[in-house]
Amino acid sequence: MKLPKLYTLLLLAISPAFSFCQLSADNISLSFFAGGVNYQGDLNPNSFTLEHARLLAAVTGKVKINKYVSWRLGVAAGKIQAADRYNRGYLQPRNLSFYSSIKEINTGAEISLTDQEVRKFVPYLYGGFAVFHFDPWTKDVQGNKIYLQPLSTEGQGIAQYPDRKPYKLTQLAFAFGAGAKYAVSDFANIGVEFSQRKTFTDYLDDVSSSFVDEQVLLDARGPKAVELAFRGDELPGNAAYPRSGEQRGTPTEKDWYYFLGITFEIKLSGIKNAINGFGNPLHGNYNTRCPRRF
Repeated sequence: MKLPKLYTLLLLAISPAFSFCQLSADNISLSFFAGGVNYQGDLNPNSFTLEHARLLAAVTGKVKINKYVSWRLGVAAGKIQAADRYNRGYLQPRNLSFYSSIKEINTGAEISLTDQEVRKFVPYLYGGFAVFHFDPWTKDVQGNKIYLQPLSTEGQGIAQYPDRKPYKLTQLAFAFGAGAKYAVSDFANIGVEFSQRKTFTDYLDDVSSSFVDEQVLLDARGPKAVELAFRGDELPGNAAYPRSGEQRGTPTEKDWYYFLGITFEIKLSGIKNAINGFGNPLHGNYNTRCPRRF
């Protein structure tokens, strides 16, 4: 299924949630996110490392259902990368690397842990799902950009390996995370958020299971596929191409990606006031009601 069709289905799936809300300008907000994104998989098996993070930006619309629950719909775009030269020592001789853009649309419920109508500081949790698009590529020894999925580096789509199907570049993931925000006015707040995506693919990095026969891969996809399926021969010592069936990745563990960054959220009423010149959304009293003690 193509990405636009998935986006349409996703929008249709969440639209009933908004019908239960009073869609006033005070109940609708926009949140802007900027931070780093990284991935966890065969080329970076360590959890929660941001050592090789790249930039990611996101925009999220939120509708407040009640004082504790909001529904959110957002889009995000960034890039991920990893390389065996930074990997665990026993994996470095494989010498693989990849880059990929990540584009997603996500939706889910945001649960505030304090009353967001009277508290300035609001920690929250959220959960839902995302539809994302990726397309791993690498650079060959000449520095040329080569997309990896068409090369079938693990035999995907080659007749001799009927159990290995080409992986789809648009997939579904569970989306969940946590954050905290602080109100700087009646209309705006700033915060920090950590998000995770549990995917159902092991091919964000084009690495999953085992090496295939060198000659079979050469005949089916050409010398570039063989060159990029194993790159240990580019290192000192010129290691030989592995035998068919030797481990290349860990198929029992699916890939993840995650991001951490800062947020700026503003209510639609604040945007309207700023546009109309009736007030600055960054000023004004936070709330006329006295907040309860923590």
